[in-house]
Amino acid sequence: MHPISGGRSAALSFIVAATLAGAPAFAADMDVAGVRVPEQLSEGGHALVLNGAGVRTKFVVKVYVAALYATARSSDAAALVNSAEPRRMRLQLLRDVDSKSLDDALQEGLRDNTPKQELAALKAPADRLSRLMAEIGTAKTGDVVDLDFDARGVTVSGNGKQLGRVDSPEFARALLRVWLGDNPAQASLKKALLGN
Repeated sequence: MHPISGGRSAALSFIVAATLAGAPAFAADMDVAGVRVPEQLSEGGHALVLNGAGVRTKFVVKVYVAALYATARSSDAAALVNSAEPRRMRLQLLRDVDSKSLDDALQEGLRDNTPKQELAALKAPADRLSRLMAEIGTAKTGDVVDLDFDARGVTVSGNGKQLGRVDSPEFARALLRVWLGDNPAQASLKKALLGN
């Protein structure tokens, strides 16, 4: 076997590794409803890959593009919800939405996907989420809301500015079920987020 120069060797190793992993050697961003959705993101030193993305519509109005990122792709909703690995739900607004409407939709999704007894136990973290969402004010077309999930809870950011955390693993799982639960906000969006 002939030695290969350092640069070519590294490039060849990358292509071989990507091929063996079953991934394309060069990932491509997606376009969803005119919004560029990056194929990869970095969160807290972890590389996150796009699991899936789709459009949230309400009464035929396109509200936002949702993109789910994880450390590894999965089409198993329960595995994604229950994972202790970093995950990000990115919502990019397709129209102006006041934070109360956004929060109301999240709270409705929590009620639809959480047993009543568990929901009652999650009242304090749900109230904390409402306060964080209120800090966003009116989200304008193109604004980005990031929900970063980890083993300890969820961090809320608006346009890259961290607004605060909700430290409750149980609440983080309940919040992710808004999109990935048995009664998701939108069945077609759940399917898209799972990469189907």
